[in-house]
Amino acid sequence: MVNCQQARALIPAYVDGELDLARSVMLERHLSGCADCARAQHDLLALRSAIGAGELYHRAPAELAMRIRAALPNDPPAGRAPRRAWWADAGSLAGALVVLAVIAAAALLWRSGSIASPGSQLAAEVLASHIRSLQANHLTDVVSSDQHTVKPWFDGKLDFSPEVTDLKQQGFPLLGGRLDYLDNRPVAAVAYGRRRHVINLFIWPTSAADVAAQPISEQGYHLLHWNARGMTYWAVSDVGLDELQMFVQLIQQQTGAAEPS
Repeated sequence: MVNCQQARALIPAYVDGELDLARSVMLERHLSGCADCARAQHDLLALRSAIGAGELYHRAPAELAMRIRAALPNDPPAGRAPRRAWWADAGSLAGALVVLAVIAAAALLWRSGSIASPGSQLAAEVLASHIRSLQANHLTDVVSSDQHTVKPWFDGKLDFSPEVTDLKQQGFPLLGGRLDYLDNRPVAAVAYGRRRHVINLFIWPTSAADVAAQPISEQGYHLLHWNARGMTYWAVSDVGLDELQMFVQLIQQQTGAAEPS
């Protein structure tokens, strides 16, 4: 196990998909029981998403640049080196202010309940696992579009047999499967494609009652969670919510796990 200090040091590498499986598992166990460290992980994910989306940048209007140029002297006096522009000296300060603004925005996302729904900690874990699988180029342990190859691969690696369905004809080709770790246990992750997008379907046993698919949206990603016939399912992707709902309906039809009325 790791303590909070060790966990905080590992979280950046974990988010970047640079931790090996053993340390990832130890960190995930700690995150599942430590709200403060889990919040730090979520804040970092929100920070990365905000920077990647360019949501915290604002381009100055062209008129401002023209006014600044007009106010500057055309040529420096003889023998004097050109004066450094005032905004060059202020660049490091501006950068620091942007970073502080991003951190504050990320913290606000958590406190405002951006992903605050029942099971939000598990939803954050599922989303982190999805993102990690893409960033670390470890989407699949077994690469195959054949369900009769992927399903037997899980035999002996899990204490249950996950359903693996072929949805190529419906526009969701099977990509393969892998082992993952969620909710303090090993789970099956089955990967599907949708044009250039990836859908991760996480599956593991549950004793909870059947529940209909519940949507959660977070930073451009959509998650759908449901329980059926003693199994819990989480589907996550950056495809549109309507497409993800279509995928879930197909999975439910193929597995005979119709939504409870």
